[in-house]
Amino acid sequence: MGRLSGINYKIGGGKIVEQKEVAEKCPYVKKCGACQIGEKSYEDELAEKKQRVVDNIGKYCSVINDVAGMYYPYHYRNKVHAVFGRRKDEIIAGTYAEGTHTIVPIKDCRIEDAQASAIIQTVTELIRSFKLWVYNEDTGRGLMRHVLVRKGASTRQIMVVLVTASSEFPHKNQFVNKLKECHPEITTIVQNINEKTTTMVLGDRNKTLYGPGYIEDVLLGLRFRISPGSFYQVNSAQTQVLYKKAIQAAGLTGTETVIDAYCGIGTIGMCMHAKAGRVVGIELNEQAVRDAKFNAKQNNLEHIHFIAADATEYMTQMSQRGERADVIVMDPPRSGSTEAFVKAAASLRPRSVVYVSCNPETLGRDLGWFAKEGYVAGEAWPVDMFGFTANVEVVCSLHKKESSKKK
Repeated sequence: MGRLSGINYKIGGGKIVEQKEVAEKCPYVKKCGACQIGEKSYEDELAEKKQRVVDNIGKYCSVINDVAGMYYPYHYRNKVHAVFGRRKDEIIAGTYAEGTHTIVPIKDCRIEDAQASAIIQTVTELIRSFKLWVYNEDTGRGLMRHVLVRKGASTRQIMVVLVTASSEFPHKNQFVNKLKECHPEITTIVQNINEKTTTMVLGDRNKTLYGPGYIEDVLLGLRFRISPGSFYQVNSAQTQVLYKKAIQAAGLTGTETVIDAYCGIGTIGMCMHAKAGRVVGIELNEQAVRDAKFNAKQNNLEHIHFIAADATEYMTQMSQRGERADVIVMDPPRSGSTEAFVKAAASLRPRSVVYVSCNPETLGRDLGWFAKEGYVAGEAWPVDMFGFTANVEVVCSLHKKESSKKK
């Protein structure tokens, strides 16, 4: 990884910034807690991440590869979120300080997309200019809660989601027009209504204020529609590395039935489609399933089917009907899977399971559950999706014990 040191890079508006200079000049590293830029070299960080993986899954995996790092670990986040607040008479936008609800105002974050950061600053200024109330968590009063910006790395399409505490939006049209005037690169603007007093960023209702209400991006040659609440990996370049490893781990020959559990908008399953016989994607989020079906249709993929259901329940029903799966690929949230899911997956008697994890701790726990069901972990490929944070993604392959003995 020595290629990072002493190399100049173009970021933002074409300015040349040296890697070491970027790392040393983040003014928020001790405040926001989102990342640890400047505290250690990127090389040291990758070594620490591998050790974290080894510590948590080493007793299960026969081979753990080095972490696949980023060529340029800055401004990689294609999804940027900020919360609005008030400090004295000033309206601010930023992130919560670690472990608190104290807002740290942030400009020019080193790991967020530069265009997205600039748009968030403009939205903050417009809130001030239009004299809109920002939401107060303590009183439950106010209108503007959050802003979310999503960007398609390949298409360059940009979505801005304005999260409000009610459906009323004073000066809405003027606000949108001014935002478009300041940032003509924006391709759609959505108002998300979140009236609940929870820590969830997005509510259940969306109003499209400009454009189609979604963006699209291209991944491994396939085009995907991304709605405001759809899950999509935040690091586009490393996602391609991650998915290629998952496809490799699946060992597909073109005849297999693949279950894509926790499928989201269908990215992993659709990327495996060309090498499989058929793919079944299962996802609880109905909006994500609608996007997945649209994505499959626009990519002319005929042998893939998406189900809006709980994956554990659906796989259990499949097993009761006598159905089987050759390969199960799973990409659960940070909390990992459940023992009930593992039992349901094993009941389909797949020859292999490909586990894509964003948390080595819960991955280790889940591999223990799989071991009880007769599945042993083989090779693991860590991939750095979240530079300068403690998080690391891992692709892990599991096989039925009988298969490994024959080999």
